[in-house]
Amino acid sequence: MTSKRTRRIIAVFTMSCVLFVTACGSRGDDGGGEDGGTPVRPAAVDADFGDLGRICTSGTASGSSVQGVTDKEIRVGVVSDVGFTKNSEFLDAAKVFTSWCNDAGGINGRKLVAVTRDTKMLEVRQRMAESCRDDFALVGGGGALDAMGVRDRLECLLPEFPAQVVQLENQGSDLQVSVQAASPKHWAYEGFYTWLTKEAYPGSADAVGIIGGDSPVSKGHIARTSESLRIVGANPSYTELYPPTGVADWTPYAQSIKNKGVKGLIFHGDYNSLAKLEQILTSMQYKLDWIDANSSAYTPAFLEVTGDKALAFQNNVADLGGFHPLERADSSPAVKQILDLYAKYAPGANVTFPALKAFSSWLLFAKSAVACGDTLTRRCVYETAAKEAAWTGGGLQAPIDLTVRTGVPVTCFNVEQAGPEGWKPADFGATTGPYRCNAPATELRGDYGRPVTLADVGKSMDDFH
Repeated sequence: MTSKRTRRIIAVFTMSCVLFVTACGSRGDDGGGEDGGTPVRPAAVDADFGDLGRICTSGTASGSSVQGVTDKEIRVGVVSDVGFTKNSEFLDAAKVFTSWCNDAGGINGRKLVAVTRDTKMLEVRQRMAESCRDDFALVGGGGALDAMGVRDRLECLLPEFPAQVVQLENQGSDLQVSVQAASPKHWAYEGFYTWLTKEAYPGSADAVGIIGGDSPVSKGHIARTSESLRIVGANPSYTELYPPTGVADWTPYAQSIKNKGVKGLIFHGDYNSLAKLEQILTSMQYKLDWIDANSSAYTPAFLEVTGDKALAFQNNVADLGGFHPLERADSSPAVKQILDLYAKYAPGANVTFPALKAFSSWLLFAKSAVACGDTLTRRCVYETAAKEAAWTGGGLQAPIDLTVRTGVPVTCFNVEQAGPEGWKPADFGATTGPYRCNAPATELRGDYGRPVTLADVGKSMDDFH
């Protein structure tokens, strides 16, 4: 029988996942097997992507003696919590990208084989040990408790090209090149909060509420959120935690929000819980100026569970952090190309916000690996990727400077707004295409921890080959 303490631990870890569901990675496969190393199809394919030009290419590569690389293939790991979440968007992205890349010739003739590293959320170190033993690199994945494996990854000198990073110890850690702007010294939503509380809804600045799960991960994010709000001149007037085991009735929380006169609400949690809270607030006829539903809610599923009545009454917004909105694929050849590739290689799979980030990571890895030529090494791929000073994933995202190794503050953001008709771009003052750039990025003063370095595990770049 499961002990009460064990159930509590599982519940806390569950909350860590649902609070940052975009980091829990994925939908479908039970994991553990290879996904994406499909045979080459005879039909010719267009190897160009967006404005990047040709990504994958044929050849007769040989001569590499690096782990995970033979003359015929390159094995890479894809981290996912799929065994826990039953979400496979990272695995779907790996399947689509590697199928397309291999049809185009692979990496100088070597075929990409994506190997699922299913952490089941709690088995991070076990999967990292397997990846350290067999893989060339980690690409296009992520897990809710990614800090658990970062020291192991650095000890075995395994480079990582993640779709997303969650915990601060892994955010900007060594041997990592992330396509998502993030910095351990900054909070990613300063520009978004500035727009919300100073421009769009200035009357809400003195009455911002924050709700999050009662877990160490969430508490850290709430602390950084609170400091960031104060930086932009807003007041976090109400903060509440909810139990990691879930809430049977959100009425007391809704009543507290009403009694406190909260006008803007930041919700660090899963969108199913937010939907229930909004339905009760709506039934009470209490309308907030805005609700930051967070990017995990940027999905048709949130719209479905929330319902038209609450969606029409409440004002849900989400910051995509500089990635192109999916519903505007007609204005982005790169997003349109991804939709076409999914239709060909993974019909029925959903193209999601995390999938866009995963695809950008795969593109960065493949472009860098091809540039390294026949004698492929981890160091060459890592250093080549880290030279990209304005990476856009071929048009999937706002430019990000990957040469900055101490973390890249978010300076370009874009806001989505939900309604009964679906998600659509908000009127947030875009300055560069679908993005608003030159957003403020103020360094936080609080001590929230730091990313793990090679020195922390007794290694240096001299050990990395």
